[in-house]
Amino acid sequence: MPIPGHVDPVPVPRAITPREDGRVDLVGLSREQIRAELATAGLDEKQAKLRAKQLFHWLYHRGETDFEKMTDLAKPMRGWLAERFIVGRPDVVEAQISSDGTRKWLLRSDDGQDYEMVFIPDADRGTLCVSSQVGCTLNCRFCHTGTMRLVRNLTPGEIVGQVMLARDALGEWPKGSMAGFGDADEAEDDDAPQYTTDGRLLTNIVMMGMGEPLYNFENVRDALKVVMDGDGLALSKRRITLSTSGVVPMMARAGQEIGVNLAVSLHAVNKEVRDEIVPLNRKFGLEELLQACADYPGANNARRITFEYVMLKDKNDSDEDARELVRLMRHYRLPAKINLIPFNPWPGAPYECSTPERIKRFSNIVFEAGISAPVRTPRGRDIMAACGQLKSASEKKSRAELDRLAAEKQAALG
Repeated sequence: MPIPGHVDPVPVPRAITPREDGRVDLVGLSREQIRAELATAGLDEKQAKLRAKQLFHWLYHRGETDFEKMTDLAKPMRGWLAERFIVGRPDVVEAQISSDGTRKWLLRSDDGQDYEMVFIPDADRGTLCVSSQVGCTLNCRFCHTGTMRLVRNLTPGEIVGQVMLARDALGEWPKGSMAGFGDADEAEDDDAPQYTTDGRLLTNIVMMGMGEPLYNFENVRDALKVVMDGDGLALSKRRITLSTSGVVPMMARAGQEIGVNLAVSLHAVNKEVRDEIVPLNRKFGLEELLQACADYPGANNARRITFEYVMLKDKNDSDEDARELVRLMRHYRLPAKINLIPFNPWPGAPYECSTPERIKRFSNIVFEAGISAPVRTPRGRDIMAACGQLKSASEKKSRAELDRLAAEKQAALG
């Protein structure tokens, strides 16, 4: 898919790099993919289907990583699996906890690439902010991740692995034992295992971490299908939100094939400002984007589209901007919620945050027009975990970012 202007190209999909020990990591695989891997490894079809069902349960419902603890598998089968497969997790380079309880993890892949995820606890929910790419291609000017080069897409296993790791860290897997149930194909009955699922802290997922999810569509789709599977992680699609900067050709497909809630990084109400803030606007303009939102499958007043709007001082925060935002929502008859985000600073950022008074005035104008416009409370700023602040420390500036900085310096010199 062509990418606009001064941005890095989207990477060509590639096969997952094989492990040095030859074993296959099962995390991120669907039930059918696990079955296929077992059949390839030598199990007959009946055995492969049965074992895939058992493994899927252990991996995604129980969070187990040790085949020896999968007690409804016969001991010889556990050994056979351990020789050929592994249940992996991302390597944690650094874990930080903010003064407000927000957690951030810097993760490292098998091929040495770094990416981040964030967990935001609230009184009534716990939201995991998941990354879809190492770096980002879009170079949005308010976003720290946008100053990175795009290295590669994350695999389904690396995306699902973030959810698994968060569940590990939060101690959220079901408690209890399945011991005594024996090998499933030898069991005399189908009684459910006697364990309990405690109240969970992780209730929601947002695909709002590093990267543009719709430029990694297939991997994001496959990962979220695993996350939503009722026999595994079992997160409802109503508790998952995918955020896009406006990759219009993929939006309808996302609605049809994934069906989760949609969030759109809007951030401006006219071409000039949005071209600057979100360079993707030069490829897919405001009108085209808002029409795609109006056409998004499943969007209605019960499942509103969230429009993210970062508040930038003297850039997009005037009364006129607020009124134009209302006009656009009405014109396209959008079931909308406007999420107003105070700009989160980062080193070298070209913008300042709007004043609290200006943000409140902007919110009131939108709210008085009958559209929800809550102001998001910044979370995790002290550990650079807030919206727009994610950026792994090991990267170098992209060619597009260097070119832009050089051009700005030249312009400043006159």
